[in-house]
Amino acid sequence: MPAPIPENESSRLEALRHYHILDTLPEASYNDIVRLAAYICGTPIAAVNFIDSERQWAKARVGMDEAEFPRDASFCAHAILSPDKLMVVPDAQHDVRFADNPLVTGASHLRFYAGAPLFTLDGDALGALCVAAPVARALSSEQEHALAALARQVMGQLELRRAVMRLEAQQQQLESANALLAVQSATDPLTGLKNRRAFQERLEAEVGRARRYGVPLSLLILDVDHFKGYNDAFGHPAGDEVLRRVSALLLGTTRSDDLVARYGGEEFVILLPETELRGALRLAARCRQAVEAADMPGRSVTLSVGVATLTADMPGGDELLAAADCALYGAKRGGRNCVSGPLGIRT
Repeated sequence: MPAPIPENESSRLEALRHYHILDTLPEASYNDIVRLAAYICGTPIAAVNFIDSERQWAKARVGMDEAEFPRDASFCAHAILSPDKLMVVPDAQHDVRFADNPLVTGASHLRFYAGAPLFTLDGDALGALCVAAPVARALSSEQEHALAALARQVMGQLELRRAVMRLEAQQQQLESANALLAVQSATDPLTGLKNRRAFQERLEAEVGRARRYGVPLSLLILDVDHFKGYNDAFGHPAGDEVLRRVSALLLGTTRSDDLVARYGGEEFVILLPETELRGALRLAARCRQAVEAADMPGRSVTLSVGVATLTADMPGGDELLAAADCALYGAKRGGRNCVSGPLGIRT
């Protein structure tokens, strides 16, 4: 006789889902509980069973091979109908609910069953901690109380599991928020490039690497020519679009290991690891040409570019930055829309 469906079936199944326990791997805490239940009650069979919509599934078991049974054949499906009390079946052969049950008539020859419901604080019964035997028998009052106490321990493990999962989810959310904050704090919101802070951190790291491994390091500073006049003529929205397009062009011209950053206003910087002066000048020229040839709102724009390479007499990144800035000043003084390097080298 299949067990009737409880009136609270929807909330019961929803509560069961919230514990994320179904089809999980064996765990020592639940295995210990069923062994203890079998020992206390003197039965060869014990299990922690959960009742899903169509099946009974055992989280832990002793004395039985199958972890899963159809719900229609489940003794525990009957036990959850009265979540506030222990269900005891002294002899299943003489119980109309179970006399024709395949667990009784089949190879298991089940006769005795006792199940302590596993219920939440809201009264939703998720399953049962049960003990069983192939002979008719009964439990003492002490054994019944012990089985109910162990069922409460199962629920304690479930609540602990859910609390840990919540903490892990909160930790993941916190880590994701921190990662997003780190990205945002290092990103220029208008162009999507790295900002000045991120550039400064990378500059010092690359200077240290260049010194340590004896590899070259170059730096470009790029300035959009007459940008204030462009803004005055076409408006700030058009100016913002120019900065975005220049950013995309610079990214498309550089290598993946290069760092393109917005240094401030209409100024950009490009850090070029393992790049000597000649290569830096070539790249600067390509950047200048790409921007000059690009379609911009209102009118075309141009770049002035200063190029510098780390030398032995530069103590750190500030000196490299100052050298590139000095070269940029030379490009502006030379008529703009050009590239200037050390010692007045221009392209």
